[in-house]
Amino acid sequence: MKGSRMITDWDDAYANGIYIPGADDIAAKWAVDAAAYKAEMTAKNRVMLDVSYGPHEREAMEIFLPEGTPKGLMVFVHGGYWLFRHRSLWLHMAKGSVARGWAVAMPSYVLCPEVRIADITRQIASAIDFAASKIEGPIRLSGHSAGGHLVARMGCSDVDLACIDRVERIVSISGVHDLRPLVQTKMNADFQMSLEDAAAESPALLTPREGLNITCWVGANERPEFVRQNALLANVWTGFPANITLVEDAGHNHFTVIDALEDPESPLTEAVIG
Repeated sequence: MKGSRMITDWDDAYANGIYIPGADDIAAKWAVDAAAYKAEMTAKNRVMLDVSYGPHEREAMEIFLPEGTPKGLMVFVHGGYWLFRHRSLWLHMAKGSVARGWAVAMPSYVLCPEVRIADITRQIASAIDFAASKIEGPIRLSGHSAGGHLVARMGCSDVDLACIDRVERIVSISGVHDLRPLVQTKMNADFQMSLEDAAAESPALLTPREGLNITCWVGANERPEFVRQNALLANVWTGFPANITLVEDAGHNHFTVIDALEDPESPLTEAVIG
């Protein structure tokens, strides 16, 4: 019999950077690589820059284009606990999919506490529908951390997503799928969530769309709460008519787990667009 486990420090349970060696260097490299990829694709006239999908300055995206007609659209939603970061840090994560012939949309969104997480869910649905109006063909959704939560929300039956019939795959990478523990963190001063609010935005507590195809992907070396959150959604949604895949990516932490999106031949890129 396993011993009991009780978490008393929820801020520590959801802390990432302090447990990742060289975390600041990794983030700095992201910024350099993202800027270089943006410059490269701008020089090739294969990116639509700062395209607005809503009235707020953060409601904007880049759309990277492959050579020739796109096979379809991949949308990548960035993380940052719904509080931090900007799409500009991860633009190079489009590389793998673009090399495989897909257009890739990279939206930002308005952050808490200016808005609530439920508002961000609606913004991402609007961003995806907007990108879908620009690029024809099938759609793949992927997102990391808070972005993983947001793309999983697109798979829930209560979300108004006009292009849903075109969405063939969703990959939630290191997603938080039950938001109720976050009510007990200091971050909730900005989220302003009650338990009822958290439950209403928790994919693991909601109903997936029938026939949904979703992969729950996490680094095996991530914080235990992220590994648990990943397995939670896969386990709960297995009880519905949906196609669920669970992956724990050996050797990777919360920051390195998304690096494989740069590689067109990686298992992660294959999971997204293969």
